[in-house]
Amino acid sequence: MMAERLLICTDLDRTLIPNGPQPESAGAREHFAALAARPEVTLTYVSGRHRALVEKAITHYCLPLPDFVVGDVGTTIYHVGLQQDWARQRSWEEEIAQDWGGKTHGDLRAMLHDLPALRPQEDDKQNEYKLSYYLALQSDRQSLSTSICQRLEAEDVNANLIWSIDEPAGVGLLDVLPARASKYHALESLMKHHGFTYQNTVFCGDSGNDMEVLASPIPAVLVANSQPDVRELALRLAAEKGHSQQLYIAQGHFMGMNGNYSAGMLEGIAHYHPHSVDWMAFTVVEQQA
Repeated sequence: MMAERLLICTDLDRTLIPNGPQPESAGAREHFAALAARPEVTLTYVSGRHRALVEKAITHYCLPLPDFVVGDVGTTIYHVGLQQDWARQRSWEEEIAQDWGGKTHGDLRAMLHDLPALRPQEDDKQNEYKLSYYLALQSDRQSLSTSICQRLEAEDVNANLIWSIDEPAGVGLLDVLPARASKYHALESLMKHHGFTYQNTVFCGDSGNDMEVLASPIPAVLVANSQPDVRELALRLAAEKGHSQQLYIAQGHFMGMNGNYSAGMLEGIAHYHPHSVDWMAFTVVEQQA
């Protein structure tokens, strides 16, 4: 049955954006742009980037303008649209604010200010519901997590700690967020408010910070350039949660492409919604490849 509407949600770095070491299939982003331009399609970018960095990526990589952006590691949702108004969806921020029990960004920063391992990131990398730090790669995450959680729980703050690495800079990163401020919860909220279901939604990702969505009931695509350990974990978690049918691992060979980045996205979207191939603007020659 042809979906009248299709919500396509995608991570940016190393998913739609070909900024990993693996090669990108020629023309793949142009075919994705053709798909995104269809009136039936609602496009959402889901990224750890803040607004300015998302806008920079859209310009630099000639990406389609999205309808929505879930940014700042799930703490902001913007409606972008044709007018490019970037209207923040304040209802989402009001929802996640409940997890911090009335405490502010400044309150949480004060609770953690004397932990020597944590160095606050620049102001433009912070927001009301994202407290971001740098830390040394050799820091003891387990010990730090215990200290941070004890302090926050004592003040009735329900938080989510997101650890990652800035590989080019050789530094560890930590984001302290409200507990429900995640890519998955943000997408569930977006779906609910705009009338989408699991039957007409697809998420595309590549890495560990997409794992919660990859193993969720939302139909998901893991692009072929993902790391083997990410694939193994995604498959295991999806199976444990009973969602194996909602996870597609791109293999390549779709329309003669390699399955990396947007080629893998198109492959997975076509797997869930075969009729969407007609929206991707492939020529007869490409379809026979």
